[in-house]
Amino acid sequence: MKVLLVGNPNAGKSTLFNALARGHAKVGNWHGVTVGALEKETTLGGRRVTLVDLPGIYTAEGMSMEEKGARSYLAAHPTAPVLFVCECGAVERCLPLFFALARGRRAALVLTKAKRFYARGGKLDLRLLEKRLGAPVFVAEGLRRGALLAQAARVLSAPVVAPRYVSPDGVFSPARAGLSRADALLTNAWFALPLFLLLLAAAFYLTFAPHCLGDWMKSGIEAFFSEFLVARAQTVSSPVVRSLLADGLLPSLGGVLSFLPQIALLMFFLICMEESGFLSRLACLTDGAFAAVGLNGRAVFSLVMGFGCTAAAILTTRGLDDRRVQRRTILCLPYISCSAKLPVYLTLAASFFENAFYGVMLLYALGVALALAVALATKRGGRSPFLLELAPLQIPRPLFVLKALLFQIKQFIIKVATVILAFFLASWLLSSFDWSFRMCGAEESMLAGICGGLKWLFAPVGMADWRIAYAALAGLIAKENVAGAIALFYGAFPYGAASAFAFSVFVLTCSPCVSAIAATAHELGWKRALAYAAFQTVSALLASYLAYFLWRGGVALLPLALAPVAAYLLIRNLHERIYRPRGHDAENIHR
Repeated sequence: MKVLLVGNPNAGKSTLFNALARGHAKVGNWHGVTVGALEKETTLGGRRVTLVDLPGIYTAEGMSMEEKGARSYLAAHPTAPVLFVCECGAVERCLPLFFALARGRRAALVLTKAKRFYARGGKLDLRLLEKRLGAPVFVAEGLRRGALLAQAARVLSAPVVAPRYVSPDGVFSPARAGLSRADALLTNAWFALPLFLLLLAAAFYLTFAPHCLGDWMKSGIEAFFSEFLVARAQTVSSPVVRSLLADGLLPSLGGVLSFLPQIALLMFFLICMEESGFLSRLACLTDGAFAAVGLNGRAVFSLVMGFGCTAAAILTTRGLDDRRVQRRTILCLPYISCSAKLPVYLTLAASFFENAFYGVMLLYALGVALALAVALATKRGGRSPFLLELAPLQIPRPLFVLKALLFQIKQFIIKVATVILAFFLASWLLSSFDWSFRMCGAEESMLAGICGGLKWLFAPVGMADWRIAYAALAGLIAKENVAGAIALFYGAFPYGAASAFAFSVFVLTCSPCVSAIAATAHELGWKRALAYAAFQTVSALLASYLAYFLWRGGVALLPLALAPVAAYLLIRNLHERIYRPRGHDAENIHR
């Protein structure tokens, strides 16, 4: 039997799903976190059931992509019991939807966010509401898992819901309306946008600046690998095992794991933005600016998530109301620097800036600028619709932030211990043995024979080296592989500033990892996903050539190179604003 969790966006469905089924569904204090049906088995009332977390839905006729997905799943399981999740403050608004979705099913009403509702003066008579609904009603907040399971199990024996009118008299008194002082400030563009930029600058400084927390922890992990583990590996008697440990795995793994503290600090900032409710206010404030490039304010959620993981951010685009906006957002996301690109930036930035912090900031800013430029270049049609309910403003819960952060750290370590470790093993094996499986130098190895013909790819940027080409191609699997390959083959990047900047631009603009390509295929189909990946990789090579040319002294010619692009955008946007009426005044042109 399936038991379905349905309700408005951001009502707490995924939190309830995790509590009932010990699941790991992503939760967040913003609209559209869940974009597809998540299933997990659990036990309710002594019976094994499959609990299903569905995307949020506002009306039974909702037309957004996430609402269509929820409606389709409900239609495919017409008799499945429903746990309808609703905020206490939205009971009166949600009752029509409850009857529309629960009609002909066994159903229970699960109320959330009660503490905030009661603190603002709201009143709710649960027993009277249950009597009038003819269905179980309970508040989930504050219940231990055993009590929560017992309450949820009531849905299995509940009567089938029949449509009826439920009067709010004596049942429901709304909480105080109106914006708090904090809300009023955070919905004021003159205050909120500078605050966001200030917080962003502080987060990046703390994470990347020399001698700050992120840099200090990174140096400690590097020292542990290089001065302790590698030194111990050098004492191993077997030359093959010594080479595997001291020349292959330990330097490469250390080169990737040393960036874990900085990735964790960046994820901490993103989690706090989500949990506080600030992200939804930022979406509202930036809707006008995003509309100018063909997106809307809800794209902020996906673009900000892109700083964490491109694949996860692509999946969140299903929460957008317009299919065209979804395609453009997905096309923009690879240019938003995800956490996997961070090790590469920090490896290369020291080669073109004395202070690596400025190099990393330049690459992040360049990525955002390119994403907006792509959105503008692909803009078609009029303004897309924008509907968003503000998430409640709250202080991030320390326990929730800690759990979410530990989950992200665990995912990174698992990735390093599986995909990246397998890549390092294969790289060491192929670069340490020839075709007769005798140990040899890298130039006589199997890998040199396989990749030797690829060195021309980066010859125009001063790196006619098959190792660089191999590192770049390995980055298409996982971006962390690039930093690991450089550590494996060189220890430190051996080329000059212009080459380092050009290679950084390639990593910034090339196709995302295979997980992100698969996520794109899930949303838009394999044909479009592979076309996007091919375009991004070819254009990334060209962008790296341009970056090398500009760094070597071609900056003076940059206005000349950008003139055709500016002319195209100007003419196209001008054409979009010209309307030629038909009929007797067809000769008139109106702008």
